[in-house]
Amino acid sequence: MSSNMISRIFVAAVAVPTAVAIVYVGGWALSVGLAVLAGVGAAELYRLAGRSGVHPMKELGCLGAALVPLLVFAAGMDGLGLGYRYLVFSGPLLLMLVMAFAVVRRTPADRPLAGVAVTAFGILYAGGLLAFLVLLRHPREPMSAWGATWLVFLPLTVIWVCDSVAMALGSAIGGPKFAPVVSPNKTWAGTISGTLAGGIVAPLYGFLLLDRVAVELDLAQLVVFGLVVSSVGQIGDLAESLFKREVGVKDSGGFFPGHGGVLDRLDSLYWAIPTATLLLRVYGVA
Repeated sequence: MSSNMISRIFVAAVAVPTAVAIVYVGGWALSVGLAVLAGVGAAELYRLAGRSGVHPMKELGCLGAALVPLLVFAAGMDGLGLGYRYLVFSGPLLLMLVMAFAVVRRTPADRPLAGVAVTAFGILYAGGLLAFLVLLRHPREPMSAWGATWLVFLPLTVIWVCDSVAMALGSAIGGPKFAPVVSPNKTWAGTISGTLAGGIVAPLYGFLLLDRVAVELDLAQLVVFGLVVSSVGQIGDLAESLFKREVGVKDSGGFFPGHGGVLDRLDSLYWAIPTATLLLRVYGVA
């Protein structure tokens, strides 16, 4: 067994139970954990941008991305109860701060427009999309800690199964490429297989876990959930691959030994988590 495989197994063996524990505790523990991932993810994105000649305000952007999950939790009744009506002001205020920072620290020759745009994008991408996990863990209606925990892991499980099946069957079946320019290894067979796998595993997950913690979703809802989340997640994976393809790197970083960076591990989830939160809110669960 290669050292890289050993590292991957060790990281997974530590990360999975740690993630379950943090999600179960929820609250500030979850928000701080997400803040760390958001800050590191933003830093990785800014390094990619630097390779293409764009120089964002790294420190400010990483701080802004880390603040988003904390602000989302603080605004909710489980946090400081500030109210989500005030949360909407944080976006414009952060943007104004980034622009003010550019006025002070950048010259026209430094490409300030590109720098401001990438800085703001990093905050929203690495911090804003991930912050939906806070809403999923702390739904509007009261729910047990285990109920909310297994609800959070529903989209995570769908994405993991989708990616695994897509990789295995895509390699085994082969055939036409799905996005040859962005990701030459992805095939239509793998993409379709992964999507269908998501539509199958979501009902199984509901039967094995959600039913036992009084989270009620019917068969049709879970099938639609699995198909939609797995499809959206694969687009998120391609979007991050597009960024890496532009600057010619394989991994965005090395935060997870053997697994790559935060962006590499969460690329599908950046899209899947907000989509899952919206669907579950439509279903009246989140």
